[in-house]
Amino acid sequence: MQVMFELEHHDADPEAALVYHLGEIELTPAQAGFARRLIQGTIDHREVIDREISEASTHWRLDQMAGVERSVLRLATYELLFSPDVPPKAAINESIELAKTFGGDESGRFVNGVLGRIMATQSEAAAGEGA
Repeated sequence: MQVMFELEHHDADPEAALVYHLGEIELTPAQAGFARRLIQGTIDHREVIDREISEASTHWRLDQMAGVERSVLRLATYELLFSPDVPPKAAINESIELAKTFGGDESGRFVNGVLGRIMATQSEAAAGEGA
């Protein structure tokens, strides 16, 4: 989340930002690889991700959201849409915790609401494909 937040506020190289932040914590090679895929995937699919978030957020435009919430939502939406190996509930729960930790008092609830709508939309779309 911190890498995405940094990239949004500074014209930084994604790999350099990731390497910097990975240097601050201890991760296994698998965890670092997951972080790298998450960041790059979110960047690569940002247009689709931002559209999904905008459609799911009923009261706030993307540019009105706080940077922390926007970064958390982008990462989680990438996981929901493009990472079938990540259980949706795990992605949402982790995002809520990140929002609570780095955002304001209502951040967790806001993130939960938007991601819940995205997940419901995805479930409806999948059900429609099976019909």
